Amino acid sequence: MARVTTFRKADSATPPDFYPAEAAGLRWLGAAGAPVVEVLSVDRAHIELARLPHGRATAVSAHRFGAALARMHDSGVDGAGFGCPPAGFTGQIFIGKRPMSSVEHDRWGAFYAAERIAPFLAIAYDAGSVDRAQRADIERACAVVADGRFDDGQAPSRIHGDLWNGNVVWTGEQAVLIDPAAHGGHRETDLAMLALFGCPYLDRIIDGYQSRHRLTDGWQARVPLHQLHPLAVHAAGYGPGYGQALHQAALDTLRL
Repeated sequence: MARVTTFRKADSATPPDFYPAEAAGLRWLGAAGAPVVEVLSVDRAHIELARLPHGRATAVSAHRFGAALARMHDSGVDGAGFGCPPAGFTGQIFIGKRPMSSVEHDRWGAFYAAERIAPFLAIAYDAGSVDRAQRADIERACAVVADGRFDDGQAPSRIHGDLWNGNVVWTGEQAVLIDPAAHGGHRETDLAMLALFGCPYLDRIIDGYQSRHRLTDGWQARVPLHQLHPLAVHAAGYGPGYGQALHQAALDTLRL
């Protein structure tokens, strides 16, 4: 039997739930049929993963990946609400290294505004990445979202939650997910994050997705809405450039 090579992340200074949350997210997504990196061991100070071969994206693997994402989203959250953590995990969840709420809501808009935009907007404002006028516009967008304008009656999806291209490893044969911020959310949020920083063969990913689950009409126009969360997270940590992008996404959301 071939020996599995490993990739180990270890830092005794990380919060005690950091690596267990990553492992729980990977296992939860994997249980839904998503291609995820294998967790070999985990505790409060480390996580050990199977090392992935690096290849190149292809149209075929991208289409397959899109279908797998749809299958993962369709698996749902076993009766939990928007914002729920991976099933069976009761600790703190994270996006990147920032703590993220796992307070559950019945409605997507109320959840998204209160738990995914507002906390990171406050950090971004305190850091000087968003000015007072920008914050007012972003909060107006949050109010519209919270009021339910974009609620569509769909049940929570099982989402990766931090699905930018850097968290997709192309092995040649397939795309494999790493570093999730897994929770119950809206399927369009994962797809919007793939678009935010660019992803190879994104059109083929979407085609593959829609071969299994047809997206609701108008999903393209709602991309800025679903980018509010990742842009708020980035504005909280990476400066005014992301604050400006967050502000623009808020203005685009207000025009919907």
